Amino acid sequence: MNQQTSNRRTFLKKVAATTLALPTLVRSSALGKAGAVPPSERITMGFIGLGGMGTNNMRAFLAHNDVQVRAVCDVVKASNQYGHWYKKGWNGAWFGREPARQIVDDHYGRGTASGVARDCDAYVDFRDVIARDDIDAVCITTPDHWHAIPAIMAAAAGKDIYCEKPMSLTITEGRAMVRAVQRYGTVFQTGTQRRSSQQFRFICELVRNGRIGKLKKALVAIGANNKQAPPNDWKPMPVPEWLDYDLWLGPAPWVPYHKDRCLYNFRFGLDYSGGQTTNLGAHGIDLVQWANGTDGTGPVEVEDLGGEYPSDGLFTTATKVHFRARYANGAELVCKTQKNEIYRFEGTDGWIEAPTYSNDFTCYPESLRTSAIGPGEMHLYESNDHHRNFLDCIKTRGRTAAPVEVGHGSVTICHLGNIAMRLQRKLRWDPNVERFTDSDEANQMLSKPMRGPWRL
Repeated sequence: MNQQTSNRRTFLKKVAATTLALPTLVRSSALGKAGAVPPSERITMGFIGLGGMGTNNMRAFLAHNDVQVRAVCDVVKASNQYGHWYKKGWNGAWFGREPARQIVDDHYGRGTASGVARDCDAYVDFRDVIARDDIDAVCITTPDHWHAIPAIMAAAAGKDIYCEKPMSLTITEGRAMVRAVQRYGTVFQTGTQRRSSQQFRFICELVRNGRIGKLKKALVAIGANNKQAPPNDWKPMPVPEWLDYDLWLGPAPWVPYHKDRCLYNFRFGLDYSGGQTTNLGAHGIDLVQWANGTDGTGPVEVEDLGGEYPSDGLFTTATKVHFRARYANGAELVCKTQKNEIYRFEGTDGWIEAPTYSNDFTCYPESLRTSAIGPGEMHLYESNDHHRNFLDCIKTRGRTAAPVEVGHGSVTICHLGNIAMRLQRKLRWDPNVERFTDSDEANQMLSKPMRGPWRL
């Protein structure tokens, strides 16, 4: 860690300690734009990946006036091909590094029209962001195959990290990220925002405190693929001028460009993602880990229950997800594709069911809804704003709501489910050494080869 970053973090920690000693706190969002906080007290950030979620994350951090956005980075200069439901931005394009820079300039009231120099720089290569000594933290919202390498490099450079879920593309990559964060003392937040939801925290507290008896089964029902695959006889396309395609592929194998391989559709290629298992399943499986009290471990068995994959074509991730994981404590987790997306916890004395995208839940007995968690009971980590929690932990050097070990443990189960479904079998898993005990073939799927010159 360089001396400038170390001194700045020490200062931020002292500022936080002084602020917390005051009798009244004013939320940063009430203070207006960044000018209300002296530059020396702001957390400087760079954003790597400015698609839909990346831009949303950037806007969320911009809302906190103790943040200063100094750099944005994306292999896409500007594109309107992410989705029609988004508002147009820079020169009619919605996402990419130039629309993101325009958002930052507009937020701070700067731009080029008046001849005022920009304070926010835009880059194609994430290494240019990480190399800057004047950036305290990075937000990584790239395709899954581009999470591990930037995160490990950022940790080594002394940057704190907000990394979107799913945290890794493979179990090996996730473990490497854990080692790097632990080695360099990095503050890390996984983008599993339900850990900062009051409703889901309460549900998990009810389960942890035995209000439904002993947990027997948890169901994570996720949606089906939401994009239509191109025909199996698809043809390569010219690479658009706004995309650095070689850098987009990065450590993934070289393959010809097609528009349905990149942008949002990366989620349906196994070279870049784990499909809806890791996309949608990451949230619910993370809650099961929380409710089951198994953040520090994982299941001991995983079994395919009828997952389905395409036989050919550009899209290669599961078209139907269905697998089961069993824990040493007897609880089981089932993840499957289903129209109504829900999280459900079943115990010996009751059950709780919550729609994935709702602030409400149903339960038995009904009295659970108004139940209170007593002072002597288990109270889980409290955070009601995932981005604010990350910023506060940067100042205090505290543990975030979804630290790297938690993110790795949860996405590991997603990866296990994908491996079992691809092999169409039941597998025994040792969570302590992160290896299968009964299949060399499955162990070979814990990692993927990387295209040079990229490596962990």
